[in-house]
Amino acid sequence: MTDTAIAWDAYARQRPERRLTNARGETTWFNWTQYPDHGPGAELLEVAAGARVLGLGCGKGANAAHLTVLGMRAVGVDVSAEQLRAARERWGHLSGLELHQAEAIGFMQEPGGVYDAVYSVYGAVWFTDPARLLPAVRERMRPGGRLVFSQRPPVEGCYGCQASYIPRGDEEDPLVVKRWDYGPEVWEQLLVEHGFTDVRAVVLPAPPGPRTIGTLIVQTRA
Repeated sequence: MTDTAIAWDAYARQRPERRLTNARGETTWFNWTQYPDHGPGAELLEVAAGARVLGLGCGKGANAAHLTVLGMRAVGVDVSAEQLRAARERWGHLSGLELHQAEAIGFMQEPGGVYDAVYSVYGAVWFTDPARLLPAVRERMRPGGRLVFSQRPPVEGCYGCQASYIPRGDEEDPLVVKRWDYGPEVWEQLLVEHGFTDVRAVVLPAPPGPRTIGTLIVQTRA
């Protein structure tokens, strides 16, 4: 097991399960942000029933499960066995859901056809070198397909590859994974440089309340 997989397994054990229903009483839903019942949904992917959609860093599978309920062929990839175990326990009964344990770049470099859309919600696009990941993603997308991802906006002055710490027990050092922090303008530039078009990167403000950090949402086409 890689150090990265160990780190994300530890993260998975600390994260609560998604609620059984959201504020609308729905049992599945798509959430791009770190806040409940906030922001846009699956419509950002601009795909319909029957589309093949890939989630990079799918975590416990809730977003992928929602796409399956909408009639899409949802494929989720995550490096963490713990994340995928939780996904299978809750969503394994959905016949259109396909889950794989792999690192994002390695999975994208394997044969397996193309995708109508690719998404990442605080997932692998944030935690993988874009110079390596973006070309691999574009190769596996149909022309005009949507790539949409979300992550926390960067701290001012802290850009590029950063250390992200995942705590463990009181007697253990935290685990470290790398993440890539860029503002909207840099993401737009990087995506254009790698052949993507129609790029739009914005920071969605946080909902009213004590927390003020918004969500960076990037949308583009292959």
